[in-house]
Amino acid sequence: MRLGFILREAAKGLRQNVVMVVSVVLVTFVSLTFVGASILLQLQINQMKGYWYDRMEVAIYLCDDTSTSPNCGGNEATDAQRQNIEKVLKSEQLAPYIKEYAYESKDQAYKNFLDQYENSSLVDQITPEQLPESFRVALVDPEKYPVINEAFSTVDGVDSVIDQRDLLEKVFQLVRVASAAAAVVAIVMIICAVLLTGTTIQLSAMHRRLETTIMRLVGASKATIQLPFIIEGVIASLIGGLLASGTLWLLLKFLVEDKLASENVGVAFISTGEVWLVAPVLLIIGIVLATISSVVTLKRYLKV
Repeated sequence: MRLGFILREAAKGLRQNVVMVVSVVLVTFVSLTFVGASILLQLQINQMKGYWYDRMEVAIYLCDDTSTSPNCGGNEATDAQRQNIEKVLKSEQLAPYIKEYAYESKDQAYKNFLDQYENSSLVDQITPEQLPESFRVALVDPEKYPVINEAFSTVDGVDSVIDQRDLLEKVFQLVRVASAAAAVVAIVMIICAVLLTGTTIQLSAMHRRLETTIMRLVGASKATIQLPFIIEGVIASLIGGLLASGTLWLLLKFLVEDKLASENVGVAFISTGEVWLVAPVLLIIGIVLATISSVVTLKRYLKV
């Protein structure tokens, strides 16, 4: 009977404060959507790192007539220098670090460039002569790039040694900025949600002040009086959390899986499965924040 009474009182409060409850739902929905987006962006970064870092190569670019490296002297790499570079790659000292390597000529570099940027205006501006020849080196442990860099930084015919992970890291940095921005917006919106939840509970308590006074006089417990108000806030936050989870699922399904993933087959994107990992977190955050906000508000405005 007591549980039924508490639920009926909570339902009454929701009906009496429909506009404020809807406001709480919407603010909670927006704030938890940003929280979820921030988490999903971080999961995307981690997945791309795990997928790409092992596939990243070290590029040993050879000299051409425009190189300014001291190893070049303004000249293109000679056949003898290429053979020496390959000899170093095959040496016993580097064998434990190198999984495999391949030589890429100017023509091969140009073909790869066309494949990668076929829809870009850069295609009409680049010629094979502008692209350097190189050795592409796959490492057993990508973290051992400094060993390769040290081995070739002073070898004649080598213009530069580039770790492709550094290029990828710049992309990750942009995603991190977006994730941080989403987190900042989420924090602001969460504060708004907490304040609005507290205001809704305060109004509900004021409207039912006579009822709570009578309940105190007849000996109702503190929990019996306060629980309906707390449940109001929790229900509103739960609805907002469910809406946020559904929105994130739709975004991943139609924007990421159906569009981005299908158009970029070589990129490791997260899937809708990650939403089922994030959704419980969002719901728990919503419940905790609503409960804290309700308890603090009731302690201040509802003397029991």
